[in-house]
Amino acid sequence: MKIKRILGLGVAVGLAASTLLGALPANANEKVITVWADETRGPALSKALGSLADQTEGEWATGYKIKVVSYSSFDALKEALDKATANTGPDVIIGANDWVATGVKNGKVAPLTLPASVRRNYTTEALNDLSYQGKLYGIPISMNNTAMLVNTKLTGGKKPATFGEMVDFYKKNKTSKKLTAGLCVAGGGMSFGAIGVFNALGGSPYVVDAKGVVSTTKDPINVTTMTNNVKRFLLESNGKSNGFFPASDTGCKDNFLAGKVPYAVIGNWEWKSYVDKGFSMNDLVSVPGVTRNTFGRSFASVSGAMLTTFAETNGNATGAKSFLNNFFGSATGVVLYARHEQRPPAHRGGAGAVSDGARAFARTGSQAGMPQIGAILDSAAGGQKYWDALPAYWTAVLTEGKNVAAETRKLNTLLKKNVVEGAKSLR
Repeated sequence: MKIKRILGLGVAVGLAASTLLGALPANANEKVITVWADETRGPALSKALGSLADQTEGEWATGYKIKVVSYSSFDALKEALDKATANTGPDVIIGANDWVATGVKNGKVAPLTLPASVRRNYTTEALNDLSYQGKLYGIPISMNNTAMLVNTKLTGGKKPATFGEMVDFYKKNKTSKKLTAGLCVAGGGMSFGAIGVFNALGGSPYVVDAKGVVSTTKDPINVTTMTNNVKRFLLESNGKSNGFFPASDTGCKDNFLAGKVPYAVIGNWEWKSYVDKGFSMNDLVSVPGVTRNTFGRSFASVSGAMLTTFAETNGNATGAKSFLNNFFGSATGVVLYARHEQRPPAHRGGAGAVSDGARAFARTGSQAGMPQIGAILDSAAGGQKYWDALPAYWTAVLTEGKNVAAETRKLNTLLKKNVVEGAKSLR
């Protein structure tokens, strides 16, 4: 059960008008490879490739043009994939590395063999992220992680060294600066985005040692530590929330941009929107731990372009493989894509296209990244998947005022069962 850690770094379908126009073949005989992606990667790929009308047939795959279908969100894309059939599914899907295990089990992703000339452009860890039981199912595209942005105009230029320093600043300035919260999650939601906070306080979805081995015997959460830290930093003496960390991400970004929240977790796919508002990525840091020089670990993994089993059914498998190798596997294609994608590219040849914002996220990912293990995170052996269980925990202890110790024990038990079941797929 060895997992490599990355170092150094109804379906609600919302099709953009540009994507819809670009998705229509110029003629009925035109051969296309269909790629599904979310609301950020899809438009970036469309801009890099151009519309079907603008593309030259065979530019990236002999005899083909590339049709990109963008969905309104990552969740909408995943739901569409889950419901896809041989008649409706794409040839290529751009998704998270933790989709691989599920995709293999439900027969929707197909093994992909990369030539040595392409494999050498990626770290072993990045390739392992898109592998399952020794087989590769996709080509790494970009890194995914979150980090914490500090509004240094509010904090007087200071960045916090500990979690407690943030809480103290919030309590001291809540009234005078009209703060609505101290730390909130603007990107990634209350499970992917909030894991840095969860980990800083003593929690984790699983325990992975320095060699990448997942423990099925250790508790994911230090229940005593987590309970004490939640009470100390997030609650008043009467057990109610002190307002520092909201249980929901609703309104976080707007409040942070308005100067009403000093610290916000943001995603590496949205950093430019903050720079455009005057923030500097020099103020991007890892969520600080309870003690100095410790950090809350956040997911740091790769997204990938995965070959689907539908490509074979559609008669497009050979073309889809060529597209993956010739576009995402080449420095030329990666640089074209990286110009429109805000995340750090996984391909070594894309280093020259990395922006300052992407470098900042690569730095925090290297400092406090943890592997995103889909087989465990998607397990519901304990009653809920991690993705649902952590948001429910925040609501229970911060909104509903439930007993912190009891809720923390319950979450630990749930996550441990998920680990035991999910780890079976890692053998």
